[in-house]
Amino acid sequence: MTAAFIGLGANLGDPQRQVQQAFQELAAIPHTRVVRTSSLYRSAPLGYAEQPSFVNAVAQVETGLPAERLLVELQAIEAAHGRRRSFANAPRTLDLDLLLFGNAAVDAPGLKIPHPRMHERAFVLRPLVEIAEDITIPGRGLASAFLEACTNQGVEKLD
Repeated sequence: MTAAFIGLGANLGDPQRQVQQAFQELAAIPHTRVVRTSSLYRSAPLGYAEQPSFVNAVAQVETGLPAERLLVELQAIEAAHGRRRSFANAPRTLDLDLLLFGNAAVDAPGLKIPHPRMHERAFVLRPLVEIAEDITIPGRGLASAFLEACTNQGVEKLD
């Protein structure tokens, strides 16, 4: 079994419900179990700013699947939620990003692990550090050290 961390985000429809439902759907992936889930966080959009705020979270899973197969399962969950990939940073009903997969470094078409911009995004780092305080981003360092540099990004923990 491999420990993997998945970033969840949504800003269309009912984003809180979408993310909560996705936590349950992650548990239904074959050979995979959810170990921990973070709180939900609200964040301003990055890139394309003319859209609603996002609800974000991170889940830790243990999986017997290879990273490529886990990604396929995540994309199937996104599709079931009506995810459309119209343009970069577009609004979305659900986004599931494979952030970390054990200590693996993967650079394949369609799959980059660790997620290439995770160390620059408070909406990933805050929930990640909440559930894995001492987590290291392979090839980069402690996630908590990068979080300190992202404090101006306006990420708010929801009740």
